[in-house]
Amino acid sequence: MLQIGQVAPDFTAETTQGRIRFHDWIGNSWAVLFSHPKDFTPVCTTELGAVARLKSEFDKRGVKVIGLSVDPVSSHEKWAKDIEETQGVAPNFPMIGDTDLSVSKAYNMLPASAPNTSEGRTPADNQTVRTVFVIAPDKTIKLQLAYPMSTGRNFDEILRVLDSLQLTAKFQVSTPSDWKQGDDVIISGSVSNEEAAKRFPNGWKSPKPYMRIVPQPR
Repeated sequence: MLQIGQVAPDFTAETTQGRIRFHDWIGNSWAVLFSHPKDFTPVCTTELGAVARLKSEFDKRGVKVIGLSVDPVSSHEKWAKDIEETQGVAPNFPMIGDTDLSVSKAYNMLPASAPNTSEGRTPADNQTVRTVFVIAPDKTIKLQLAYPMSTGRNFDEILRVLDSLQLTAKFQVSTPSDWKQGDDVIISGSVSNEEAAKRFPNGWKSPKPYMRIVPQPR
């Protein structure tokens, strides 16, 4: 199983925007890779439209978005027309064609024993290809969320998580439950009180010794 903190597997693949090597494509950016079990599936159609509408929000955060489906790029291009017709916007980010299932296997979304072709496979055969990966500029996995086929993904939550990850990567803080931009944060446990006093000279609220709450750093 892939784990948080592990380097995301690199790969070369065809996409709707040309051939890429994944790590080179990420460059110095953050990245979101989200996968789909089959083209022309209803829930995924709505998700791709949702991400296209939020593209400017990802751009604002310096985050590259890339989709994956097990069907060929030529099928993705046809699917994009349906997405634009039904969702009001076509995908404005690359979509990987994973016809040999190699990327799905590298990311442990399908077992190594699965055939090396997407041909003839149904959405149910590929139902585990429903994961969101957030990858940092150092190419390590910072988040993975797997969804069932029947439940559409909440990309506002993905943006919220990105805000938290980027904040906590810059400052030695953690974000509490239901945190959103502008809310108070928690000084990370790895920071001593002496160091915290230097970083947060205005002090902190401490309802318990292990909880040190401060305004969100800017």
